[in-house]
Amino acid sequence: MKIKLFKTGILSLTVIFFLVTSCSKNEDTITEESSSDFTTELEKQATETDEVSSEALDLVEIAYLEQEENAGRNASFFSDCVTITISTENGVTFIDLDFGLGCELNNGNVVSGIVHLTYGIPQNETRTINYSFENFVINEKAIAGGGTIFREHSNAHGNPQSTFHKNIVVTFPSGLEVEVNGTRVREWIEGVGSGTWMDNVFLVTGNWSQDFSNGFSRSAIVTEDLRREATCPFFVSGLVEVTRNATTGVLNYGDGTCDNQAILTVNGEEIIITLQH
Repeated sequence: MKIKLFKTGILSLTVIFFLVTSCSKNEDTITEESSSDFTTELEKQATETDEVSSEALDLVEIAYLEQEENAGRNASFFSDCVTITISTENGVTFIDLDFGLGCELNNGNVVSGIVHLTYGIPQNETRTINYSFENFVINEKAIAGGGTIFREHSNAHGNPQSTFHKNIVVTFPSGLEVEVNGTRVREWIEGVGSGTWMDNVFLVTGNWSQDFSNGFSRSAIVTEDLRREATCPFFVSGLVEVTRNATTGVLNYGDGTCDNQAILTVNGEEIIITLQH
């Protein structure tokens, strides 16, 4: 990891119905695999969108923590292939993380592009951080846009907490785009002050919407805290209520085991979602 420090002065009128007996599926095709408004493929895409956006926001927060709270003083999250540039002007700090054309982080994620952070001096142990993504790709999914983070040194439970407001677009390798808007609250419950990212555990709450370029839309609200352990690329537990049109389901991330499966229950029917990292 290279760090530079310096000061600087940012149809037609006819509708035809076809009855078919078979069809092929790909990431951009809406298929009906159940009697509900949900399909396995669409929910897989939606859940993967949640996961990759979460990983990207985790990266942003860790970058801030390592620079301002010495969270990576013993074992950094970032590998030597990232160049971190820090500058200040009139009490405002600017951080750029340049991952070049490809950089594998110490948790195994492969990223490229640039992340920008900007923030001022703390106010009553809180701070607002602005973040944005430039040509940023994480695990073959591109992320554009940005938002803000309201950072609290100590919440009502005495733990550090970050509230993310996000307005981002996730693009899959197939070209499918997903616009994500909402709020995500991440409470840091384990590993605070240890100097390494590897023992960190967070609880995540919030609500957000997703609008897909193929016409699919979905909203989500966390009803039981999502548990994120730093060494696992997926949420290990927690419940999310998801809604499409008038149909609502519950997405269950499990019992605490690190695996790539979640179960969506809709009208008593269980759909197994297998995630791709």
